[in-house]
Amino acid sequence: MCRLMGVVTRAPLPLTEALSDLAAPFTELSREHRDGWGIAAWPGQGTGLHIVKDTEPAFDTRRWDHTLMGTLTDTALLHLRLASPDLPVVSGNTHPFTVGTLAFAHNGFFTPYDALDELIDADLLAGAAGNTDSERYFLRVLTLLREENPVDALAHAAAEIRARTSFASLNCLLLTEQALYAYSDEDPDSEVSRRRGPDFFQLRYRVDEDRVVVASSGVPQPDGDWHVLPYRRVLEIHRSSLRVSVHRVAHALVKQI
Repeated sequence: MCRLMGVVTRAPLPLTEALSDLAAPFTELSREHRDGWGIAAWPGQGTGLHIVKDTEPAFDTRRWDHTLMGTLTDTALLHLRLASPDLPVVSGNTHPFTVGTLAFAHNGFFTPYDALDELIDADLLAGAAGNTDSERYFLRVLTLLREENPVDALAHAAAEIRARTSFASLNCLLLTEQALYAYSDEDPDSEVSRRRGPDFFQLRYRVDEDRVVVASSGVPQPDGDWHVLPYRRVLEIHRSSLRVSVHRVAHALVKQI
């Protein structure tokens, strides 16, 4: 179980400024979620996706602070990892996972981790960097993106996981060149959800005049300022306009499996 945060700003800013008062409490979460971290960010129009990952706890490495201070961006995805049992803390298992102009991070787990392998295009599966369920989730989304838009692909992949696995949460963030997407989903009867409580896997988002933030629980999210992203919905935040949409995707989208 991990922690997620995404931010989109009207103009490029250092991440410390874009996150403002959320940077310190999010970093503090790495005292528990200490199995590595990653940041994917768009430095600006016309430049490539910037990726920094580390297997050290964020609170205990200067590289995390330097990355927050030194990354000038209008759109970023941040991930703090708490590794599932038996999954090693190595770079290949560290989020975000990236291919080309896309980055993906997941909060939760499902088992068996290879339940989607037959649904993933062979070229994508052959390029897997690690052995996590989360990367398989991303690879299935990538497969679907060859025919579907990001909103449908996220909801479609999640529905397939629900049908094939036992899972705790399918919360995720997907970063593209055009937008940041968030998907929210959990099994409230999972052992983790019962132990952690009903709010642990909730994703919330905040819309300000010049910034939109989406985050896992654990950072300050006072009522009135933050909105809960309902389960099985996709939040879409456009980079160019900061336009925010919450999509409800029909279950009929999912093919027979």
